[in-house]
Amino acid sequence: MSGFALVGDVGGTNARIALCNLETGEIQDTVVYSAVENESLEGVLRTYMGEHADKNVKQACIAIACPITGDHVSMTNNPWEFSISEMRTNLGLEKLSVINDFTAQSMAIPVLDEKDMVKLGGGEPDKTKPVAVYGAGTGLGVAHLFNFNNTWYSVPGEGGHVDFGPNSPEEDILLSVLREEVGHVSCERLLSGMGLVNIYRAIVLSDNRIPEDLEPKDVTGRALLEDPDTDCHRALNLFCVMMGRFGGNLALNIGAFGGVYIAGGIVPRFLQFFKNSGFRVAFEDKGRFKNYLSAIPVYVITNGYTGLIGAGAYLRQELGYKL
Repeated sequence: MSGFALVGDVGGTNARIALCNLETGEIQDTVVYSAVENESLEGVLRTYMGEHADKNVKQACIAIACPITGDHVSMTNNPWEFSISEMRTNLGLEKLSVINDFTAQSMAIPVLDEKDMVKLGGGEPDKTKPVAVYGAGTGLGVAHLFNFNNTWYSVPGEGGHVDFGPNSPEEDILLSVLREEVGHVSCERLLSGMGLVNIYRAIVLSDNRIPEDLEPKDVTGRALLEDPDTDCHRALNLFCVMMGRFGGNLALNIGAFGGVYIAGGIVPRFLQFFKNSGFRVAFEDKGRFKNYLSAIPVYVITNGYTGLIGAGAYLRQELGYKL
């Protein structure tokens, strides 16, 4: 068995490819490829493997931001599609595992250090209990993690597409405006990069004004100014509160006393704002079950390579290594 495996974390915009030391799980030689500038994932992997031919890589695990339901993979927010078996053969790999991106995010948790995350309330995690993982990025990803007989099992799903359920008059307005525009309003319509923009637009439209054509970074940037834009500041506050409500729902669903972990690239960009927001209050705001939720710890993962680390952990466990 080669000492190194190829790991990847493929999102809607970019593909991160790296090597994983199978003994230690260490990630190295990370390269980022644009999905727009490259015709296929196979081409990207072929290029990377050619540049690291001395490592004689024969195993790989690629985390993909879409459901993995069979041999054919067609990405949700990316034009790439491929057959897993064909790509394995074409690249000369002995093993190619393709997993959901939040399977990778969840599988990273057993191997992350305390320095890789920031705690937001609650008690200490019970390592014998289930873990919930979610995160806002291009979309809203969700997974659950369980340990059975010293083996970790990740259960991915498409929880980001559940119905958005408002819990305040302000959130009622968001639902009303977005329902007129898109019909079914999922949580992902609000808790994602474009979700930030949707919240901002709904706020402005509900006041019979015309919203500006903003990008997600514009909304957060204006909200964080010393003299913030009122609409953007309000939008970011609502985003944090709704992240709390959604996380509390996940914790209730599976009794996540192993901890709730927030992954994804958005929240770490305004971590201090998030910590000072109504997130934790909203997380626990479940009426009679407030005390139940108050004991559950929440962490924001700040390590930017979690997808690669988790892909490596998943593959290492498949190959017989203990995490």
